[in-house]
Amino acid sequence: MRADVRHQLKEDRFRKFTAEQAHWAVEHRDNLIKASVAGVIVLGLLVGGYFYFNHRDELASGELSKAVRTYNTPIRPAGSTEQPEFPTFASRMERATKAHAQFEAIATQYPHTKSADFARYFSGLTSVDLGDNAAAEKSLKQTADASSNDLSALAKMALASLYHNSNRDQQSIELYQQLTNKPSLTVSKSAAQMELAGLYAGKQQTADARKIYEQLQKDNPNTEIASIASSKLQELVKK
Repeated sequence: MRADVRHQLKEDRFRKFTAEQAHWAVEHRDNLIKASVAGVIVLGLLVGGYFYFNHRDELASGELSKAVRTYNTPIRPAGSTEQPEFPTFASRMERATKAHAQFEAIATQYPHTKSADFARYFSGLTSVDLGDNAAAEKSLKQTADASSNDLSALAKMALASLYHNSNRDQQSIELYQQLTNKPSLTVSKSAAQMELAGLYAGKQQTADARKIYEQLQKDNPNTEIASIASSKLQELVKK
């Protein structure tokens, strides 16, 4: 085939393809415009949502800081007068009541933020202070399921203590064992072991307690942990 004929055929095919594409674009112009607009809207929502949630996180974080300050406010000595320049509470109950309300408000108003997860944890702690074990267990269980392993560990530690104080030692033991097998930055393996050993000692399960204290000595030589474990072992011998 001659070169000029092949060139002509290529040009014809290109013109046909271009014409077909142009025709398709004209026929589907409305759909193309709608799709483009939809894409812009989705992008706008994503960007707007990002800044919206960031803003809510900042607001929640600020409220959480205030609530934690309330929770850490000192209790003034009995009979002393309140000094406005130095905030204090008359009792643990008074402090827990105010802090609990603040933590609950954060969890309700900012439900999908990290601050809300921490607020639920502190809500559980203040519920314990208020003597409401049912509410404390509910909040701590929710926090124990948090995506943050460090926060979850704190909640499990508090929950284990709650179970022990309400005569549910088997549930407490299970949680301490979980924390021992899966330590975190907030609850170390040795911390969980120390609590578990103390629980066994209190239940007169001396052999179980001794085994853990001896393991703590072995795993943490020349440390304060080893010293505490040694002291606890001596107490077991005296019993």
